[in-house]
Amino acid sequence: MIDQFWLILLGFAAGILGSMIGLGGGIVIVPVLTFLGFPPTTAASNSLFAALSNAVASTISYSKQKRIEISLGLKFGLLSIPGTVLGAMISTDVAPDLFKILFGFVLIASAAYIFLRKQIEPKEKALSKQIMIFAVGASFFAGIISSFFGIGGGIIFVPLMVVGMGMAMKRAAPTSQLILLFASFSGVISHSILGHPDFMQAGFLAAGSFVGGLVGARLSIDIRERYLQIIVSVVVLIAAGKLFLDSLSGTFGF
Repeated sequence: MIDQFWLILLGFAAGILGSMIGLGGGIVIVPVLTFLGFPPTTAASNSLFAALSNAVASTISYSKQKRIEISLGLKFGLLSIPGTVLGAMISTDVAPDLFKILFGFVLIASAAYIFLRKQIEPKEKALSKQIMIFAVGASFFAGIISSFFGIGGGIIFVPLMVVGMGMAMKRAAPTSQLILLFASFSGVISHSILGHPDFMQAGFLAAGSFVGGLVGARLSIDIRERYLQIIVSVVVLIAAGKLFLDSLSGTFGF
């Protein structure tokens, strides 16, 4: 058990980043576990335990700061649940090399979002019927992404709230954590029923991620984010490149 304690540190680091940028820490945890040879379903399901723990801690902290749009977060969170169940089910038989390729594209999209985060400007908008219909579909899709890859659906929810609904970033990222609480909880239950997670490893990740979530929510108030964004974007892109190389090596033998 002692040799598993490094997972606490991994969860802690991922929890800080996940809480601050609103994406969940899976963009850090899943690549690390994948590089170490964890099967895709184990990596994704273990990561969701950390995402759930991080979402609980972040939601508590952000609620005290009164930065969460509660009503919107509850609606999107509930709408994501069917997608998380489907995502867990279709992840069961995914080939490792295919998982690496697909997740590599998700990491590239995540890196682009993180890097451009400050350039995404909210514009006050009336919530039209078309936007709400799109939001319903996006919530379902985000649930699939969340559970299939174990990353949470923040990569979809945060831009949706900022660009589509005109919400300020300082409220969108915290609201995303409330949504991820529902999505990750549903994903954890679904994956557990299917027998995917290693519960001891998931527990270590969750413990570190909970503390990291508290720290990240506090740091997000006054930290200068630009250098952090650049560093995280570069690291995520490197991880994506490594995943692509590994998948090509496994598929074509080079």
